[in-house]
Amino acid sequence: MNFIHPRKGRRSLKQMIMDIQAYVHEDTDASYKVVIGTDSQTREKETIFVTALIIQRIGKGAIFFYTKYRHKAIRNLRYRIYQETEYSLEAVELLKKKGFFDFSVNIPMEIHLDIGQQGETRKLIQEVVGWVTAVGYTAKIKPESYAASAVADRFTK
Repeated sequence: MNFIHPRKGRRSLKQMIMDIQAYVHEDTDASYKVVIGTDSQTREKETIFVTALIIQRIGKGAIFFYTKYRHKAIRNLRYRIYQETEYSLEAVELLKKKGFFDFSVNIPMEIHLDIGQQGETRKLIQEVVGWVTAVGYTAKIKPESYAASAVADRFTK
Protein backbone atom coordinates (compact mmCIF):
# COMPACT_ATOMS: atom_id res chain seq x y z
CA MET A 1 0.00 0.00 0.00
CA ASN A 2 1.30 3.43 -0.95
CA PHE A 3 0.55 6.66 0.80
CA ILE A 4 0.98 10.16 -0.55
CA HIS A 5 2.63 13.06 1.27
CA PRO A 6 1.56 16.46 -0.12
CA ARG A 7 5.17 17.59 -0.69
CA LYS A 8 7.17 14.34 -0.94
CA GLY A 9 4.74 12.49 -3.17
CA ARG A 10 4.28 8.70 -3.09
CA ARG A 11 5.67 6.96 -0.02
CA SER A 12 5.79 3.27 0.72
CA LEU A 13 4.43 2.20 4.08
CA LYS A 14 8.00 1.80 5.35
CA GLN A 15 9.00 5.28 4.10
CA MET A 16 5.90 6.82 5.65
CA ILE A 17 6.63 5.24 9.03
CA MET A 18 10.23 6.48 8.84
CA ASP A 19 8.95 9.99 7.98
CA ILE A 20 6.62 9.92 10.97
CA GLN A 21 9.32 8.66 13.33
CA ALA A 22 11.67 11.43 12.12
CA TYR A 23 8.91 14.00 12.68
CA VAL A 24 8.29 12.78 16.23
CA HIS A 25 12.02 12.70 17.01
CA GLU A 26 12.41 16.34 15.88
CA ASP A 27 10.65 17.43 19.06
CA THR A 28 10.62 14.71 21.69
CA ASP A 29 9.22 17.08 24.33
CA ALA A 30 6.03 17.71 22.35
CA SER A 31 2.79 15.77 22.73
CA TYR A 32 1.48 13.91 19.71
CA LYS A 33 -1.74 12.39 18.48
CA VAL A 34 -2.40 10.05 15.55
CA VAL A 35 -5.67 10.70 13.74
CA ILE A 36 -7.08 8.52 10.97
CA GLY A 37 -10.19 9.27 8.95
CA THR A 38 -11.76 8.26 5.65
CA ASP A 39 -14.15 10.11 3.39
CA SER A 40 -15.73 9.16 0.09
CA GLN A 41 -17.21 10.78 -2.98
CA THR A 42 -19.50 8.96 -5.37
CA ARG A 43 -19.46 9.97 -9.00
CA GLU A 44 -21.42 8.50 -11.87
CA LYS A 45 -19.39 5.30 -12.26
CA GLU A 46 -17.20 5.09 -9.18
CA THR A 47 -16.81 5.89 -5.52
CA ILE A 48 -13.44 7.23 -4.42
CA PHE A 49 -12.39 6.63 -0.83
CA VAL A 50 -9.54 8.60 0.73
CA THR A 51 -7.99 7.64 4.06
CA ALA A 52 -5.98 10.38 5.78
CA LEU A 53 -3.34 9.69 8.42
CA ILE A 54 -2.42 12.76 10.46
CA ILE A 55 0.35 12.99 13.05
CA GLN A 56 -0.47 16.05 15.10
CA ARG A 57 2.16 17.77 17.20
CA ILE A 58 -0.30 19.22 19.68
CA GLY A 59 -0.29 23.00 19.42
CA LYS A 60 2.63 22.96 16.96
CA GLY A 61 1.32 21.72 13.61
CA ALA A 62 1.02 18.35 11.93
CA ILE A 63 2.05 16.22 8.98
CA PHE A 64 -0.28 14.01 7.01
CA PHE A 65 -0.42 11.29 4.41
CA TYR A 66 -3.31 9.87 2.45
CA THR A 67 -4.20 6.93 0.26
CA LYS A 68 -6.98 6.45 -2.29
CA TYR A 69 -9.20 3.52 -3.15
CA ARG A 70 -11.52 3.29 -6.14
CA HIS A 71 -14.73 1.26 -6.18
CA LYS A 72 -17.66 0.76 -8.46
CA ALA A 73 -20.20 3.47 -7.54
CA ILE A 74 -21.76 2.87 -4.11
CA ARG A 75 -25.13 4.58 -3.78
CA ASN A 76 -26.14 3.15 -0.40
CA LEU A 77 -25.13 5.66 2.30
CA ARG A 78 -25.01 3.11 5.14
CA TYR A 79 -22.74 0.80 3.15
CA ARG A 80 -20.49 3.72 2.15
CA ILE A 81 -20.11 4.90 5.77
CA TYR A 82 -19.35 1.33 6.85
CA GLN A 83 -16.74 1.07 4.10
CA GLU A 84 -15.16 4.37 5.20
CA THR A 85 -14.96 3.10 8.78
CA GLU A 86 -13.50 -0.21 7.65
CA TYR A 87 -10.76 1.54 5.64
CA SER A 88 -9.81 3.63 8.69
CA LEU A 89 -9.66 0.57 10.94
CA GLU A 90 -7.68 -1.37 8.31
CA ALA A 91 -5.13 1.47 8.21
CA VAL A 92 -4.65 1.21 11.98
CA GLU A 93 -4.21 -2.57 11.78
CA LEU A 94 -1.71 -2.22 8.94
CA LEU A 95 0.32 0.29 10.97
CA LYS A 96 0.25 -2.02 13.99
CA LYS A 97 1.35 -4.99 11.90
CA LYS A 98 4.29 -2.99 10.52
CA GLY A 99 5.45 -1.98 14.01
CA PHE A 100 4.38 1.65 13.82
CA PHE A 101 3.43 1.85 17.48
CA ASP A 102 6.57 0.07 18.68
CA PHE A 103 8.58 3.28 18.70
CA SER A 104 6.09 5.16 20.89
CA VAL A 105 3.24 3.43 22.65
CA ASN A 106 2.24 6.68 24.34
CA ILE A 107 0.83 8.38 21.25
CA PRO A 108 -2.98 8.43 21.54
CA MET A 109 -5.04 7.65 18.47
CA GLU A 110 -8.44 8.75 17.21
CA ILE A 111 -10.60 7.45 14.39
CA HIS A 112 -12.49 10.30 12.74
CA LEU A 113 -15.83 9.39 11.20
CA ASP A 114 -17.56 11.39 8.49
CA ILE A 115 -20.89 11.34 10.31
CA GLY A 116 -22.65 13.88 12.48
CA GLN A 117 -25.82 15.06 14.16
CA GLN A 118 -26.98 16.81 10.98
CA GLY A 119 -28.20 15.02 7.87
CA GLU A 120 -28.81 11.37 7.08
CA THR A 121 -25.68 10.06 8.81
CA ARG A 122 -27.06 10.91 12.27
CA LYS A 123 -28.95 7.59 12.15
CA LEU A 124 -25.62 5.74 11.95
CA ILE A 125 -23.81 7.42 14.85
CA GLN A 126 -24.56 4.86 17.54
CA GLU A 127 -23.68 1.80 15.48
CA VAL A 128 -20.53 3.17 13.81
CA VAL A 129 -19.15 4.83 16.95
CA GLY A 130 -20.00 1.61 18.81
CA TRP A 131 -18.02 -0.42 16.29
CA VAL A 132 -14.92 1.79 16.59
CA THR A 133 -15.01 1.90 20.39
CA ALA A 134 -15.69 -1.85 20.60
CA VAL A 135 -12.36 -2.53 18.88
CA GLY A 136 -10.60 -0.21 21.33
CA TYR A 137 -10.26 3.19 19.65
CA THR A 138 -11.55 6.69 20.34
CA ALA A 139 -14.14 7.78 17.78
CA LYS A 140 -14.84 11.40 16.83
CA ILE A 141 -17.78 12.65 14.76
CA LYS A 142 -18.49 15.98 13.07
CA PRO A 143 -17.60 18.70 13.84
CA GLU A 144 -14.56 17.17 15.59
CA SER A 145 -13.76 14.66 12.83
CA TYR A 146 -11.45 16.87 10.77
CA ALA A 147 -9.35 13.97 9.43
CA ALA A 148 -12.39 12.68 7.53
CA SER A 149 -14.49 15.79 6.97
CA ALA A 150 -11.66 18.19 6.03
CA VAL A 151 -8.37 16.46 5.14
CA ALA A 152 -9.63 13.26 3.44
CA ASP A 153 -12.55 15.14 1.90
CA ARG A 154 -10.14 17.51 0.15
CA PHE A 155 -8.57 14.63 -1.80
CA THR A 156 -11.82 12.92 -2.86
CA LYS A 157 -12.61 15.75 -5.29
